[in-house]
Amino acid sequence: MVYIRKDVSTLTTSERRRFVNALLEVKRRGEYDEFVRTHIEYYTADGERGLRVAHMAPSFLPWHRRFLLDLENTLRRVDESVTLPYWDWTRNRTLTAVPWTVDLLGGTGRRSDRQVMSGPFAYRHGRWTIKVGVTDTEYLMRDLGRSRDPLALPTARDLEKALKDPVYDTAPWGSTSAKGFRNKLEGWGRGSGPASWLTHNRVHRWVGGHMVSGASVNDPAFWMHHAFVDLLWSRWQRRHPNARYLPARPLPAGDAQHGRVVARRQKMPPWDVTPEELQDHSRIYRYA
Repeated sequence: MVYIRKDVSTLTTSERRRFVNALLEVKRRGEYDEFVRTHIEYYTADGERGLRVAHMAPSFLPWHRRFLLDLENTLRRVDESVTLPYWDWTRNRTLTAVPWTVDLLGGTGRRSDRQVMSGPFAYRHGRWTIKVGVTDTEYLMRDLGRSRDPLALPTARDLEKALKDPVYDTAPWGSTSAKGFRNKLEGWGRGSGPASWLTHNRVHRWVGGHMVSGASVNDPAFWMHHAFVDLLWSRWQRRHPNARYLPARPLPAGDAQHGRVVARRQKMPPWDVTPEELQDHSRIYRYA
């Protein structure tokens, strides 16, 4: 049966409570930390050797679509009424807007150490201890808006630059691809610093704390952010109905990216699934 993913700002009080409680239960069972481990393991950059599937690669979108589905299915085994809400950061743009409320994700971290002190995922409540990460910090950290060097969230106009590109991805199939929807949405821009943080990447930087590392899954904001990214892929598909995932075929042996990116019908680890099989989600879920 097809279920609905909603804008987080439209959730009822009961839906908010059920979503939070399901996350906390999955965390209590130890299942949540496995998602953190998986994301860290597959966070492979352009400059590293071997296959790239989760980031800086064409499979960024289908890989995260499957990743979200796995978490969503885990939540629904706890409470079948729960689905992943999405955070539209082009509309809810302030530090006090949804989802940064005490009944959802809580707010920003305190100035001294960026520790989140409010909401159900605050360390002081004893239900959200960071056990898998790139540092030894046990508490969730955020710095919404980057208080010392303010950063603005992407706008609808910024998104339009990606959505209007009719080609899914182009060579060199990584963070330096100047054309193609995938990299424009993933957000690897030219140069360094804030000017190079675009769209999806800029949101990670805006949230700050754990969201700026491979261990970003430690912040439940990760799922709402990526659910919106997934929705944007759906919108791009509707706008360009004849466009398909690229590359269509494995890159030849002479190509610098041979064996480093996944083609349309190749399997994406850690699953036995291809990008082509994940292009259409309409039989599983829809967006409100």
